[in-house]
Amino acid sequence: MNFSNLPKIIIRNAVIVNEGIREMADVLIENGRIEKIQPSITGVSRAENIDAEGGWLIPGMIDDQVHFRDPGAPQKGTVKSESMAAAIGGITSCMDMPNTQPATLDLQALQQKKLNAATHSMANYAFHFGVSADNIDIVENLDPKLVSGVKVFMGASTGNMLVDDPQTLERLFSNVPTILLTHCESTPRIKMREQQYKEKYGADIPAVMHGRIRDKQACFESSSMAVALAEKYGTQLHVLHITTAKEICLFKNLPLDKKYITAEVCVHHLSFDDTDYEMLGHLIKCNPAIKTVQDRQALIQAISESNRLDIIGTDHAPHTWQEKQQSYFNAPAGLPLVQHALPALMELVADKQMNIETMVRKTSHQVADLFRIKDRGYIREGYWADLVLLKENKEKVMVSDTRNYMHCNWTPFAHKAFRYSVDTTIISGQLAWHKNQLFPNCRGQSLEIDR
Repeated sequence: MNFSNLPKIIIRNAVIVNEGIREMADVLIENGRIEKIQPSITGVSRAENIDAEGGWLIPGMIDDQVHFRDPGAPQKGTVKSESMAAAIGGITSCMDMPNTQPATLDLQALQQKKLNAATHSMANYAFHFGVSADNIDIVENLDPKLVSGVKVFMGASTGNMLVDDPQTLERLFSNVPTILLTHCESTPRIKMREQQYKEKYGADIPAVMHGRIRDKQACFESSSMAVALAEKYGTQLHVLHITTAKEICLFKNLPLDKKYITAEVCVHHLSFDDTDYEMLGHLIKCNPAIKTVQDRQALIQAISESNRLDIIGTDHAPHTWQEKQQSYFNAPAGLPLVQHALPALMELVADKQMNIETMVRKTSHQVADLFRIKDRGYIREGYWADLVLLKENKEKVMVSDTRNYMHCNWTPFAHKAFRYSVDTTIISGQLAWHKNQLFPNCRGQSLEIDR
């Protein structure tokens, strides 16, 4: 893309939230990047002016965990559909997971996903590489600049991507050339609990039991093993989607640059708890499971008041509505989240459970820092212009009354009325979304991993 042909954009009268500071300023965007940040920008000709009207201007969310289902499941989502929904929701960059069909287990599959994204993705993009019992040689020899991370499923049934052999895990943790991401649940404990509940309820286990089958102990056993392996080998480890209060103690309350073991919490685990199963059922079935009210409050406190949890992601995982209506063992796990993640997090801000500076730090700044993403994640002169303007809604609008751009066409937030909405999304200096208008010609860029 020739960025010199992009129109200039000036965002005026914005309250910029960046690096722990709020300031009223104007922002000039030119050639895809932030050219100036000043109290008042004048003397610029032929620029599109956007009046923020005192709204929050934040760096776009960088989502470290999405499942766009491309290739392999176009009935659930594609890079085109899900990146569009992400852009509308204020997510400007996405890191896609490897459990597609085919899985991202070799360099050819990785290259095909990059080519597809270059053609179709509205959001900026990067890809995590997968691990199986059969591709450790490839993983060990990966160029760390080619991928955002390496993902291992230490306890989730994902075909040949489940890695639970102790020797294979030891080799992986000792030799992985880049950041290692883990999904941590103990498969033996889950299988045992499934059998117990099947004996009690038969095949039609109530949805609320999901968090008791994939319980706190299943998570803690696997997470603590991953942390122990990382400590043994000095692995840069990132544990995904923490769901329990018990696991929080595994992570040090230190600034990001002072530790090599980090953790993510996801939007749905901050937004829902086991009291929501009665209304939403399998719509909120996910792995690891949504757990108790106490766990949810502990996660909110840890992400907002300490450095134990470092990043907020979505784990966006769309399934069709029809699939989600099936019985317990047939209903797939995962929630579609990218379009509504930032407004959902702003509910925590509105309720004073998290300040907006912390939200920005853990959805943008620290994601860019952890994954070594060059020139993104901050509102700085010279950086790529990945920006989101949030405005408070003047009237109560139900989520169910607004258009859903995710291909699966449903959301677990349908019954909610968010207090903030995404007014404008700018991706690599291009308007992607502005005042309910989509700009489908916007194309995201490949994230440059600066390792």
